[in-house]
Amino acid sequence: MEKDDSINVLGEALEPCSTDPMTGFFRDGACNTCAADQGSHTVCTVMTAEFLAYSKYVGNDLSTPRPEFQFKGLKPGDCWCLCAARFLQAADEGCAPRVNLKGTHQRALDVVPIDVLKAHSA
Repeated sequence: MEKDDSINVLGEALEPCSTDPMTGFFRDGACNTCAADQGSHTVCTVMTAEFLAYSKYVGNDLSTPRPEFQFKGLKPGDCWCLCAARFLQAADEGCAPRVNLKGTHQRALDVVPIDVLKAHSA
């Protein structure tokens, strides 16, 4: 799988999102993406209790540890490369997490308008 260029939504070099927990489609700590990344794990977010509860409610439990996947579960304050469509859905519902624009891949703009990302900027 060839990674897309590591460029953020500001047109600059993509900055890391999180290495603890290790995030990203490639589990390289950044919201890098490629054609195989069907979910577009491109939005670097800072988890909130409200968003984690919302995500669990809509069927994606990010807070429960899953040791079989080396996943310790997310808690408020953790950074995570979130699927662009899930971020947009949460934004529409009024419970989106904060966004690190420098760590958000430009491919997120295929799904989420830049003004929505900026409105949730950390």
